[in-house]
Amino acid sequence: MNIAIVGATGNVGRKIIEVLHNKKISIDNLYFVASSNSAGSTLKFGDKEIKVGNLENFDFSKVNISFFSAGKTISEKYVPLAAKHSVVIDNSSHFRMDQDVPLIVPQVNSHDLKDIKKNIIANPNCSTAQLVIILKPLHDLFKIKRVIISTYQSTSGAGKAPMDELLEQTKLALENKKIVSKNFTKQIAFNAIPHIDAFTDEGYTKEELKMINETKKILDDDIDLTATCVRVPVKTGHSESINIEFDNLFDFANIK
Repeated sequence: MNIAIVGATGNVGRKIIEVLHNKKISIDNLYFVASSNSAGSTLKFGDKEIKVGNLENFDFSKVNISFFSAGKTISEKYVPLAAKHSVVIDNSSHFRMDQDVPLIVPQVNSHDLKDIKKNIIANPNCSTAQLVIILKPLHDLFKIKRVIISTYQSTSGAGKAPMDELLEQTKLALENKKIVSKNFTKQIAFNAIPHIDAFTDEGYTKEELKMINETKKILDDDIDLTATCVRVPVKTGHSESINIEFDNLFDFANIK
């Protein structure tokens, strides 16, 4: 088994490395790949030091599985190239709503992996992933009619720079110094911002539409959903409040 991690030096890439190591999956060759800015640096995998390769000239014919965690623009350009040689698991939003690309949360719809047409598997938005894990068994039992979701998402969802800005702004706020937001539309320290990604013509943000559309694709297109996504001054860890209406009556006392 040969595996490549594109975007290995980023937050998500490092987490993939950590998970692969902790799972003790048998890997023959592991390749770390990133942009020219990070190429040449080294990352640890257990006791090994692995040099980071340059995405621009990386040979994907050497690998069986390619993890992409370098953002939508990189995925749009390089995932089709990688998919000619390997199965690609893409963390960006670019292929999620492609009808020929399965959108997978393993605990929910792994059966959709039986039909991979483009050699690409997409991962949903982080908030969608944890939502559908909760909804799936309830939908199987009672058939879900409507869901109202409010998310409270940490700065880690926006990347390393926003996480660093939270710490910087918190320090400045405690010192009563001027704060200028760089990665957020408002001050994030000691605040909650109901604005993640750009607003659309529908009045939702793109983050909210992702949750709605991705949940329908993964679970059931007939479920009515609405979402409000809020960025909160937390370093890591997303929370959600979920209100569910079912089609079928239920009695928890009789559930085994």
